[in-house]
Amino acid sequence: RTFQNLELFSHMTTLDNLLLGRHLYMRAGILQILGLFFKGNAAAKEEVAHRHKVEEIIDFLELQASRNKLVAALPYGTQKLVELGRALAMEPRLLLLDEPAAGLNQEEREEMIFWIRDIREQLGITIVLIEHNMQLVTSISDRILAINFGRKMAEGKVGEVIHHPEVIKAYLGAD
Repeated sequence: RTFQNLELFSHMTTLDNLLLGRHLYMRAGILQILGLFFKGNAAAKEEVAHRHKVEEIIDFLELQASRNKLVAALPYGTQKLVELGRALAMEPRLLLLDEPAAGLNQEEREEMIFWIRDIREQLGITIVLIEHNMQLVTSISDRILAINFGRKMAEGKVGEVIHHPEVIKAYLGAD
């Protein structure tokens, strides 16, 4: 899952933030994996495997230039990709994205659309998207569920939902 507001460790590098996404798979302690305490042989082997998985994600999201940089020093759009990468590090079958375009400029939104599509198509991950940016929603969704004040208005294929009278009234203010 990703969050509308970034939940990254700004004082850590991109690599370390992505390694934290592997916590579900770590038998050694996270502090050992990050190299803060003595590593035994088993922890060292485990670290190699986790780092390999994280390096695959860095390559997939083209974050090589940000790999060893502190997250605080990265542009906001890149920070959003780091958060997306950390979610991918958990190897989800279903990925919940909460407002992935929030705070992004047009160029960054288009890049986010690209990555979400790529995750779905290349990795085969099902994506549940909570988003107000209709350009993003309509360009990547197969199905839409439109909600207004917690009440379901319409559900179905993109074309059906965006032309539904209740959806138009609620989102465009038409009578």
